[in-house]
Amino acid sequence: MKQKKVEVLYREWLPGQLTKKDSALIQAALKAAENAYAPYSGFRVGAAALLSDGTMVTGSNQENAAYPSGLCAERVALFYIQSQFPGKSVKVMAIAAVHKGKQTAEPVYPCGSCRQVMLEHETIHHKPIRLLFAGTGKVMEVESTAQLMPFHFTGSLLKNK
Repeated sequence: MKQKKVEVLYREWLPGQLTKKDSALIQAALKAAENAYAPYSGFRVGAAALLSDGTMVTGSNQENAAYPSGLCAERVALFYIQSQFPGKSVKVMAIAAVHKGKQTAEPVYPCGSCRQVMLEHETIHHKPIRLLFAGTGKVMEVESTAQLMPFHFTGSLLKNK
């Protein structure tokens, strides 16, 4: 038996240390969270994506009484991008959440399904998505979704060789 270790490289920023562009993207994610449909959890999540051509696209979580039928903010944004901006890659995505009328103190992170969709987007475009996870106390940054999924599944496994 071999024992191995997996490490994740990330950066932790204080909100005041961010660039103006990153701060603006986080503010767009918070604004998008206002449009969340979250009557069951009250947990509003917004995602803002900066595309390769400079376009910004946002999404918010959309809940449903049949819980598995809802959709997270990240996938709302990414599926919209894929359908309306085919061929455009996402350079950066910011994710932020609001609960009980206030931004969460801790950053929120994408669920496994969202990570898989983000990874697919990176695979399609052969470019990483830099991710910003924003809380009021700190902002976490990773350079690629692949860093969040060291053991991941891609379409290359489905191809006949």
